[in-house]
Amino acid sequence: MGTGRTVIVFGADGYLGWATALHLSQVGFTVIAADNLIRRSWDRECGTDTLIPIRSMPERVRAWREVSGNEMLWRRVDIRNPKAVNALFMEFQPDAVVHFAEQRSAPFSMVDQDHSLLTQVGNLTGTINLLYAIRDIAPDCHLVKLGTMGEYGTPNIDIEEGFIEITHNGRTDRLPYPKQAGSFYHLSKVHDSHNIHFASRVWGIRATDLNQGVVYGCTTDEIAMDRRLATRFDYDTIWGTALNRFCAQAAVNQPITVYGKGGQTRGFLDIRDTVECIRISIEHPAEPHEFRVFNQFTEQFSVQQLATLIAEARKEHGLATSIDHVANPRIEQEEHYYNAKHQALIDLGLQPHLLRSTLLDSVIATVEHWKKRVDLDLLLRPSVDWKKGRNLNWKGASHPHLTQVRSTDSLREAPLIARVGS
Repeated sequence: MGTGRTVIVFGADGYLGWATALHLSQVGFTVIAADNLIRRSWDRECGTDTLIPIRSMPERVRAWREVSGNEMLWRRVDIRNPKAVNALFMEFQPDAVVHFAEQRSAPFSMVDQDHSLLTQVGNLTGTINLLYAIRDIAPDCHLVKLGTMGEYGTPNIDIEEGFIEITHNGRTDRLPYPKQAGSFYHLSKVHDSHNIHFASRVWGIRATDLNQGVVYGCTTDEIAMDRRLATRFDYDTIWGTALNRFCAQAAVNQPITVYGKGGQTRGFLDIRDTVECIRISIEHPAEPHEFRVFNQFTEQFSVQQLATLIAEARKEHGLATSIDHVANPRIEQEEHYYNAKHQALIDLGLQPHLLRSTLLDSVIATVEHWKKRVDLDLLLRPSVDWKKGRNLNWKGASHPHLTQVRSTDSLREAPLIARVGS
């Protein structure tokens, strides 16, 4: 499969980045795991924590070597630092780069002006640094970028995969699908897509933009090999998905809290399908000058359907669950049309895992096992209000890394790359 090709995974300390790095290593790629570990700092800021304990990156990499016999290289790199990114590209000359290294929480991006700036400036800076590194150092490198289905919003027409054919005043063209992002985080992904599309057109960069739905699950074949290889499981209102939060609420005998009527519909996929989609995209790279978009999800559910599904699954195991509806802190349509296409990855060989066949075995069982670690305050505290910003009950303080985001000079002066054990 991998045939020894070199892949840099940026954001490798994250929920999906770590699972992806393991999977690519297992199927034969030479993997360089890169991260600046800032997400761990954000947990300290927000007073949040992963339900499943995770090891440090050096410990994870050593455990993977012991368990699998595969060598994975770990580098502590800040993707916002152009010199650090260039140094990494010079050292490894990657065939592909997987870009997970972004602030990925919509609520976090809506806390206040500082957090909006952190999200937009940090996310866009990292992507642009990668584009320049590819252009100048590894021009044949294939960029696989994690986008989000949230870029599209909820239009009253079918959502195509990245592009739409439009006829206007008798003329027809294939144009990027209109975007209606719902937060400053989602807007950062929209701007990323535009920047990557531009770089592909003018510089000939190969790029795949994966507009991903909501991911669930915390186990892949590789993670299951050893408990030291666990990836994080976020369940709070800042970082956690609705599915994770619902399962955690039910496990500690709290009502599942559905925002509003619960008619908000989104695409979902299993974490095992996420890592497969990344592998498939790398093994079938885009052509030079090609910017392609894959909608990366396998099923669609409304929030109410999700809550009901969890309650029914728990009932089959004799576990009682109640559902409450609370005021929606987000600005979004609660009842809407939603039909998104997602055929490209299926055509390339993806064989999906479906939620109903994995929920009991994976998510619910995992949460039940770790439920003593659930922090009730994280579950019961209201989420960030989209209109007013940070809720007064939120534990967060002003962010210690904002100076790095605002100051180009400070990024240039930051350490370039830290090796294992640093």
